[in-house]
Amino acid sequence: MKKQTLILFMALSSLAASAQDKWYAEPYLTKSLSKSAIKDVFVRTSGGSIEVDGTSTGEARIEVYISPNNNRDRTTKAELEQRLKDNYTLEITDDNHELHATAKSKSNMDWSKSVSISFKVYVPKAVSTNLSTSGGSISLSDLAGEQNFTTSGGSLQVSHVSGRIKGRTSGGSIQIDHADEDIDLVTSGGSISARNCQGNLYLVTSGGSLQLSQLQGKINATTSGGSISADYISGELSTSTSGGTINLSQIDGGVDASTSGGSIHAQLNSVGKYVKLNTSSGHIDLSMPQQKGFNLNLKGTRVNAALTNGAFEGSKDKDRVEGKVNGGGALVQAYASSGSVNVKFE
Repeated sequence: MKKQTLILFMALSSLAASAQDKWYAEPYLTKSLSKSAIKDVFVRTSGGSIEVDGTSTGEARIEVYISPNNNRDRTTKAELEQRLKDNYTLEITDDNHELHATAKSKSNMDWSKSVSISFKVYVPKAVSTNLSTSGGSISLSDLAGEQNFTTSGGSLQVSHVSGRIKGRTSGGSIQIDHADEDIDLVTSGGSISARNCQGNLYLVTSGGSLQLSQLQGKINATTSGGSISADYISGELSTSTSGGTINLSQIDGGVDASTSGGSIHAQLNSVGKYVKLNTSSGHIDLSMPQQKGFNLNLKGTRVNAALTNGAFEGSKDKDRVEGKVNGGGALVQAYASSGSVNVKFE
């Protein structure tokens, strides 16, 4: 009997929690925006997430969500709304093609009753944004314009956005796909995934891995503490890590890759102006196309290169190869301080 009572109590508690969680996913406030097109979006919140989505159909609007900062806080809807009124100032204005939404704490607020205030914004695609939150994620999709956004404690997600993109996070990962033009994204504590993008890309993380796929243009991607994986890259790739391996495949263009703590594996379909590979504590495996001219400068504890006398002119030693293949061409430089350098032509 006691066991049945306990099970019933747990079931009722679960249902009550689910009922409360349900309204957390519903907007506290929904406001329709003016019929005149919004061109600039400014959003500030101290403890929630921000999402901006471009829409070609439907009503432009902004939605406000509030939830407890502590997942164990089973505060009711009415209690949360009262916390919002007592401790925060919420302002939303829509004038002169600009949307301003701000949620900030009052100077005399009771921090034990803090809440998370998030915004979802639905506006025309051709808008610019300026977004800031100290404790949540930021998401942008289907936009065309200049985007500036920053968070101190959440992830960044960008999808189907064109224009100048600049984002910063101090404690989250970054995901970007189907974006183009100028992309500048930096995180101090997470991984970066970039797919199906083109243009000028600047991607930096201080504590995570890099995953790059189907990128085109000038790409500068660095990490201080993770591995690097890149495939189907065309243009110019500059990448480095202080603590991981580098795997490059299906590369068309120039490559400058270095690591202080791992090996480099690179497969190039075509070579741009140069190939520069450098590792301090691993080996290098490099595959390049046949019947092409290169200027080779290879150095390692041992160098293994498939060179034929008729196609190669220069000097060959067990730890160094320097000379021309097929009359010379793009510079191919590979240095391994404490490992071998292996080069093949396919």
